[in-house]
Amino acid sequence: MSTMLNLIELREGSARDIAVVDLLMQAAFDPRFGEAWTRNQCLGILAMPGVWLTLAYVDSVPAGFALSRIVMDEVELLLLATTPTLRRRGVGVALLRSVELRAREAGAHSLHLEVREGNDAIKLYRRTGLKKVGQRRDYYRGTAGQQFDALTFRLSLD
Repeated sequence: MSTMLNLIELREGSARDIAVVDLLMQAAFDPRFGEAWTRNQCLGILAMPGVWLTLAYVDSVPAGFALSRIVMDEVELLLLATTPTLRRRGVGVALLRSVELRAREAGAHSLHLEVREGNDAIKLYRRTGLKKVGQRRDYYRGTAGQQFDALTFRLSLD
């Protein structure tokens, strides 16, 4: 039975935290699906205006992260990762809610994301109010050449 964690600490991250992000990403993303970003991709996006990184810790141990960006009045959740052993215990919800709060504070009208069809995170997104608004055929490419659709989700912040 899963239970919520009592102390999920959220911290703002930066390029200095790239090693933590890399470790979390390698643990969270199954390499068969080609979803994880490289270290250089993460560093490149972190250097762009409007991008922010949120890290989640449980008992001072890295438990997850969210990488987001705001452009005009829209926020895009670029990556969300939770350590597999802490899934379904509140870390993902805490990260997603922190992105939503920051988006609202910045005056954004919507939050967008895309996710591989079949990814367990879809349950989290639906449970927290995001609605499916589109689908990109064969967007993700797995390591064995297989292709997977991407689903696009949106949350209105108005």
